[in-house]
Amino acid sequence: MPERASVPPKIVAKLRSICSQLPETIEEPAWAGTRWRIRKHAFAHVLMIDAGWPPAYARVAKSDEPLCVMTFRSALPELDVYAFTWAPFFKPGWWPDIVGMALDARTDWDEVAGLVTGSYGLLAPKKLAYSVRPPKGGAKAKGEA
Repeated sequence: MPERASVPPKIVAKLRSICSQLPETIEEPAWAGTRWRIRKHAFAHVLMIDAGWPPAYARVAKSDEPLCVMTFRSALPELDVYAFTWAPFFKPGWWPDIVGMALDARTDWDEVAGLVTGSYGLLAPKKLAYSVRPPKGGAKAKGEA
């Protein structure tokens, strides 16, 4: 198997700093890249697209060139057909609530923190989801007013 591109360590470190603040989060290597789980559910996954691999991601992100992408869960695409249809976002389509986002030098990490926290809130048990407060004006956790 050819060597695959790795996610830049700075990006993994930034995501780790966000995800590690969420209760009972597990970080682990994924089939590609790194993912963060709450119990059995992945709420964030980061990987590199390069030379058309992985093909499903390259197709939906519309990139064969090196591109770092993150997927997360959001209730918004289920409610708004136009949600997350503009760059840097894309809709993978393998789950109705999954969203993809390209991560690069222009990434707003406060926005990422809000999106990841919201994703966690959708998948975490209610008691844990309610215990999480969104970072700096980011997306609200499930059940939060």
